[in-house]
Amino acid sequence: MNKIAKLKTCDWSLLLMTVGIFTSGIYLEVTNSSGPAAVWIHIAVGILFFISVAWHIFLHFGKSNWFERFSKLKNQFTRVLWWVSLATLITGIIACIHWIMTFSHSPVGGIHGKIGFLMIIMCIGHMWKRKKFYKSGRNKRILSSK
Repeated sequence: MNKIAKLKTCDWSLLLMTVGIFTSGIYLEVTNSSGPAAVWIHIAVGILFFISVAWHIFLHFGKSNWFERFSKLKNQFTRVLWWVSLATLITGIIACIHWIMTFSHSPVGGIHGKIGFLMIIMCIGHMWKRKKFYKSGRNKRILSSK
């Protein structure tokens, strides 16, 4: 599978994962995180989501220093998305550890939800800007960011 095909597969997976993590996050917000099954589903989808995000970044930047690469990006929106994503991941890990230990919602879980919601909005904007990639069969411009 060539790089474009891998990127297409990854991006379509991310689109589905974005819908999944958004839906499960909204469900947790509406129900005040009641029900361990819903929380476990959100954790599982979140892990798959961030694995897909890492794969997406790897397809663009390879094994280089991602912090350095993002700091040099001209696109400020993508750079901010990187930092918001890291904040979402870190607060998610902390909230997950707290939840596993206490099976209760925590303030850091609430902060994670707000930052995560911002991240999802930004992800949708990131995808929207690249909607031609989802539609087209060939888009070599996407690979020029080596």
